[in-house]
This record gives sequence, C-alpha cells and structure tokens, in this order.
Amino acid sequence: MSDARTHLTDLALSLGFDVAGWADAAPVPADLGRYQSWLDSGRQGGMDYLTRQLPRRADLSSSLAGVGSVLVLGAAHSFPEQPVPARGVRLGRVARYAWTPDYHTQLEPLLERLKTEAESLGVRARGYVDHGPILERSLAGRAFPGWQGKSGMLLSTSLGAFVTLAVLLTDLPAPELPASHPDRCGRCTRCISACPTDAIGPDRLIDARVCLSALTIEHRGPLPWHLRPAVGEWLLGCDVCSEVCPWSLHAGPLATLFQPDPELAHPDLRRFFGVSEREFLRSFGHTAFARPRRKGMARNAATVVGNDPQRRGRDVLTLASRDPAWEVREAAAWAWGRWHDTTELERLSRDPQPEVVQAAQRALEELL
Repeated sequence: MSDARTHLTDLALSLGFDVAGWADAAPVPADLGRYQSWLDSGRQGGMDYLTRQLPRRADLSSSLAGVGSVLVLGAAHSFPEQPVPARGVRLGRVARYAWTPDYHTQLEPLLERLKTEAESLGVRARGYVDHGPILERSLAGRAFPGWQGKSGMLLSTSLGAFVTLAVLLTDLPAPELPASHPDRCGRCTRCISACPTDAIGPDRLIDARVCLSALTIEHRGPLPWHLRPAVGEWLLGCDVCSEVCPWSLHAGPLATLFQPDPELAHPDLRRFFGVSEREFLRSFGHTAFARPRRKGMARNAATVVGNDPQRRGRDVLTLASRDPAWEVREAAAWAWGRWHDTTELERLSRDPQPEVVQAAQRALEELL
C-alpha cells in the first residue's frame, strides 16, 4: 500500500500541486474540540450549515465508507501584483485566491484524475475541494510541513499563507506519520495587529461575524453599519493577515498551477450594475464573484466607493442608487453620506423600501 501512496503523491505533484502529503483520516480530538468551541461561541455567523455538518466532519466515513487515510494537496496562489487594465472604474481590492477562475473548477478535474488512478490500483477514493464536510486545515497540518498560525490560516515555511487546499479520501490504511511540524509563529502578532476588524481571537479562531472575508463573500443583506469604514478597499475577501505574515513575505510570489487574470484582480465596478443575475453569471459564473452574487458584488462596490477618500466612482454610486436590489441602494445611501452628498440622500429618503429610507435618514443625521 505504501507504493500506492507514493504513486498517487507523485501523480499529484506532476499534475501541478505544489505540495502533497498523507494524513490519518481519524480526526484529532483537540481539533474537533476547538471547532465545536468555535461553533458554540457563534463565531460562524450566518453560516448555519457548518453546525449541521459537524457530525460528518467528525466522521469522514460518512463521505467515504472505510476511509483510512487522506491525500492532502496544496496549490499556491501567492500571485505577484497584476497590472490595472485601462478604462473602467478600477477601485477596490480582491483577495488573491479570486484573481484566477474559480479554483473548484480548476482542481476538480485533477482530483477526478487522481480518483481514477487510485481506482486502477484497487483503492476506493473520493475528492473534495473545500465544499465537503472536512477539516482540511487540521489534515494539512499533519500531512505536510505546516501549522495553524495565529491568523487561523494554515502556514507553511515554503508556501506562506496563500495555499488552496484539496483532499482525496481513500480506503488505504492509516499511514505512519512523522511528528507534527513545530509552530513557527513564535511571538509574532503581525496578523492580529493588522486585522481591520479585530476578527482574530486569542485562540487562533476567526470571528466570521466581523471578518471582512466572510462579510464581503458570505454575508447576505446589508453589511453591519459600524464595520463599513473598516471594509476600506476590499471588494471581495481580505488578504491582510496573510499579506503581513513573515512566512508569506519569505515565500514571495509563488503559483504554478493557477494563472491570475488582471480583469479579476482589478474588475471594472460598472459591470456589476445594469445586468440581470443571469447576465452577471454569464460573465462571472466561472469566478469567485458568483458566490456573493450580483447584488453582493454591487453592494460591496458601493461600499468601496464610499470609502474612497478621492471620491472617485461617482458613476458607480449613481448606478447603485437606482439598482433594483434594495440592499444595493441601502449601501449607496451609506456611501453618499460618507461623501456628504445631501441631495442624493434626500432622494433616497423617499425610496419605497423602508431599509433604504432608514439608511438615508441615518446618514443625514450623522452629517448634522
């Protein structure tokens, strides 16, 4: 069976993964306990499905009967900075993982190739790219040199923090594993100090209720009013904790499997307005922008423009003020308030949606 593991590991690396290693499929009680504590404290925010999936995360045989060991795979997405395309309203920042077409669609064929190869060796297998009920970071910390940093991210001395994970569950028996990698965070607290919303807890767990990545991607409806200034330039996701990590800085730009697209790294904000959801998906259905959907990206765009100290993107706010989604108009009201534009606020205070009226009135009151 060790020959099968070696063969699958070599194949994974030849397919373009930057790192691959094996872990015992049995969960680590301490890791499960920390995850349960995180759920119990409500820090998953509105992602209620995480609570429902806990029993399956605790027992991987629910995903593959007879599972014994897991091939954990990592692909770097620490891209170099991308040029800003000409024309358009190119404001805001996008997390690096989203600079390339949806990583799920890029990695799933590779997992299917590994699954087919495993089955040719008489090994039952099933692959997941973070959409399955699996504690990937816990497995990765045991499968190859890495550890869970103070930011909650998996850190590697060679890859830094910009690593996309995937797993191949197999019915191979549990492997003999080396000692876990030592924690290399030391006394460094750069990620904690740099977090725009103090989302990183002392237990190395993230509060999704205030984390900008969760807010700009997973959160539905208006963003919390008091956190909107902290969104700053972040149009989708947030890389601050990963960017300031010394191990990310040490690794430098490193990405062999994924290729960045400047149009995704610096999208034209106007493309999120004046189109239907179907039209939006025709343009962005193959990207991470599809997760918050059109109105989520439009809401984020209005917030980013409102945070722009140079007050660019007026055309975007005008579009947002007339958007069919009330959540976007509500965000526009907040943004006009940041720009001290009482004329637009007075107009939005007569909007047919109560939430938009409330936002406009609140913005006006804050200007007094």
